Amino acid sequence: MASKFSWDSEKKPILALAPMEGYTDSAFRQLIKKYIPEVICFTEFTSADALKYNSKVSFKKIKFAKTEKPLIVQLFGKKPEHFIEAAKLVEESGAAGIDINMGCPAKKVIGSQHGSALLKNPELAAEIVHTVVKNTNLPVSVKTRIGFNSYDKEKLQSFCLKIEQAGAKLITIHGRTTKQGYGGKASWDPIYQIKEILNIYVIGNGDIDSPETAVKKLKNLDGIMVGRATFGNPLIMYHIYNKLHPENKNDRKLPDWHTLAKEHIELAVKSKGEKRAMLEMRKHLAVYIKGFPGAANYRSKLVRVETKKEAFELLDEIKENSPG
Repeated sequence: MASKFSWDSEKKPILALAPMEGYTDSAFRQLIKKYIPEVICFTEFTSADALKYNSKVSFKKIKFAKTEKPLIVQLFGKKPEHFIEAAKLVEESGAAGIDINMGCPAKKVIGSQHGSALLKNPELAAEIVHTVVKNTNLPVSVKTRIGFNSYDKEKLQSFCLKIEQAGAKLITIHGRTTKQGYGGKASWDPIYQIKEILNIYVIGNGDIDSPETAVKKLKNLDGIMVGRATFGNPLIMYHIYNKLHPENKNDRKLPDWHTLAKEHIELAVKSKGEKRAMLEMRKHLAVYIKGFPGAANYRSKLVRVETKKEAFELLDEIKENSPG
């Protein structure tokens, strides 16, 4: 029997793949874990309400392959009672932990008082965490931002202390406010200050685009979470992990972009069936060729591919005509 997952026993600093809706599905996570098994992956965010009401779409979102373990399932919602059933289902799925989304800045999400809207309701946020902790044996974590409209040191620290007191074992903080969305620059100083006052693990997130940036931003934190920099470049996680763990001497043989893109397609087709997989792969394929000569022309073709065969032929053509 596999030993129970614990944030305590994870090697520090932790390297985590951010939960990104429409991107970090099972195929993408499997691809990352194949080459960088040390990475902790989080699922796309999944509605606690939908799981409670047996949504087939939501059940599919928390399905995963054995190679993705230990996997953290991220839930969102605002009704503590709905998290009880959702947490039980996640535990039954074999997931390693539950993360609660309190950071999504999407208008539709915050309009429903979910995601980072919970920053404005610390009592409810803490109640949700406490409810999940009471109703699962899995470690509970939270992902949030440095503020809603603006950063207020006192408010953020008070919020994070409530999350800790409610029983969370780890908190990930994105260095932007909800108002910023994904624009502007992420501020990491508020995250370092939070780490100084909490006794739980703190992971930083925002603008990590290279191994050097990851090392520079780590400071007193327990880990780094990487998001958009992995699009079209999942192997950046390999280089970041090696930089964070120089003692690791990790020298796995890595594929080129062409092989990687094809592997990604294969995993997506196996996971979702060809029709749906190819629709969803279009955005990924467009980024794999970023910066290539004639990329704009090829991109317009890649975003229209409908079959695996069509995509493979186009990728072969791009490789033949690209340097290196």
